[in-house]
Amino acid sequence: MNERYEQMYRAATRYYVQGETMEAIAHGLDVSRSTVSRLLADARETGLVRITIAEGSSSQAPVARSLSDAFGVRVHLVALRGGLAPMARIDQVAQRAAGLLTEVVGDSMNIGVAWGVTMASLTKHLRHRPLTGSAIIQMNGGANQRSSGVPYIREIMQSIGDAFDSAVVLFPVPAFFDYPDTKAAMWRERSVRHVLDQLARLDVAIFGVGSLTGSIPSHVYAAGYLDEHERLQLAADGVVGDICTVLLREDGSYADIAANERATGLTPGELARVSRRICVVADPLRAPAVVGALRAGVATDLVLDEATARATLRRL
Repeated sequence: MNERYEQMYRAATRYYVQGETMEAIAHGLDVSRSTVSRLLADARETGLVRITIAEGSSSQAPVARSLSDAFGVRVHLVALRGGLAPMARIDQVAQRAAGLLTEVVGDSMNIGVAWGVTMASLTKHLRHRPLTGSAIIQMNGGANQRSSGVPYIREIMQSIGDAFDSAVVLFPVPAFFDYPDTKAAMWRERSVRHVLDQLARLDVAIFGVGSLTGSIPSHVYAAGYLDEHERLQLAADGVVGDICTVLLREDGSYADIAANERATGLTPGELARVSRRICVVADPLRAPAVVGALRAGVATDLVLDEATARATLRRL
């Protein structure tokens, strides 16, 4: 432990735990008051001190309690003013999700991230919190026949890695293989197995909710990952959306959807092994997909706005 860290620790303990004034701390440490102020600021910036705000009354609202009771999840309800544009709604909910993620991650953790519109917004709100020995791991492939998907996905993953001073592990496979046999062969490759092994040891996972319908199109349905014929076929099969590009029906079923044999994301069953699973959504039009995701048991925590929460409850 270096001298600067020791000073930060002593100043923070005396200020936040023992309740001493900055003047008293300055006298005790034989430094100026301005030095104490900088020590406390550095303690917050480096993550030595973490200040959290208890959930407000909105997360204890009847709509939040109803969702929590129905699905056994922690509901983090975000209060929004009326008339927000769809992207502004996503941005404000993503800001709350960024704060929650920062609170729950820690040293030596494997942190899984599923790329998408919501996660791209979340990266703008992450504060710097250095971690030791942690890794940010891409939970679903991203290439398609039009694009490698790498620049878009790499930017999301690297932004989160930078926020937590963590290594980034990309998953260099398509979102959907053309053939199940190709996926089976790739899953035997050592480079892919390396990522799969890390995904099997996730401590935290964070992801949005993809939807065939939405105020803002989900990236997987708007960027060439599925063609028009495939989208129509999915709708006819009752598919309403996806989690980690694994397709879901509103009743939570997914195992018998043929396209999932080619999908590369973690299934709801695989996600269920992760102790903390944060689902983030901010669009009432995605309510059918939210219901399917919750019925599939993908989340321990649900971050959403009240309008989306009410739309979800109306489908139960």
